[in-house]
Amino acid sequence: MKDIVVIKCGGSTIAELSEEFFKSVVTMQKNGKHPIIVHGGGPAINQLLQKLDIKSEFVDGLRKTTEDVLDTAEMVLCGKVNKQVVTSLHQAGGQAVGLSGCDGKLIEVKPVNEGMLGYVGEPTKVNTNLLLSLMELNMIPVVAPIGMNNEGTHYNVNADSAAGAIAKELGAEQLVFVTDVDGILKDGKCLEKVSTEEIESYIADGTIYGGMIPKVKAALSTLTGNIQSVMIMNGKSTNVGKDGSVQGTTIIKSKIKLYVS
Repeated sequence: MKDIVVIKCGGSTIAELSEEFFKSVVTMQKNGKHPIIVHGGGPAINQLLQKLDIKSEFVDGLRKTTEDVLDTAEMVLCGKVNKQVVTSLHQAGGQAVGLSGCDGKLIEVKPVNEGMLGYVGEPTKVNTNLLLSLMELNMIPVVAPIGMNNEGTHYNVNADSAAGAIAKELGAEQLVFVTDVDGILKDGKCLEKVSTEEIESYIADGTIYGGMIPKVKAALSTLTGNIQSVMIMNGKSTNVGKDGSVQGTTIIKSKIKLYVS
């Protein structure tokens, strides 16, 4: 199947995604594209952990996931957040189905570092047949990043990693990171296209700074395999075309250069 677009929605932006954003995803599908949404839910997980008085900590940017934290994350991601996104797509005129990475063994994982991180998993295999079957039925898959190993143990999966794995195994045309910014700004203007090499220089000279640095680095980490470009766009604004195309900053792979010392 061609024209697959994997859209990763960060947990911090889920609650603020505009009606226009969901309409753009539905329009994208009606114009022949095949969108898949992978979402996070960090802030909502934190809120429930606080209410339940469950302590949580981060190690190298990843949430240390105990059994209690995993149970909480699964409730939030697979229940509340996933169904919010599905409902918004239905209200925008589309047909969507919510899944976790455990459904149909959609995302098989292995532990990242069980000793330090607990139940945090890294994708090893994606059930692409399940996603392709749903898209052939004109459904928009909405995936919560909870995975499972061969023994049936559930693991929390970083949403960026889940989106990257799905895009890679499906040979997606495009991977889009939906955030709360229009893209990479330079002199007050949103850059339409930049290379990975330019990204490094923009970080060094301060053009890319603050909270934008981890967003860009997360996007760069997915430029593996056949994925040649990723896009960063704002899900809270109306940066979408009438045909459902999204607008933001596209990051493309630089040509490999060899330096001899």
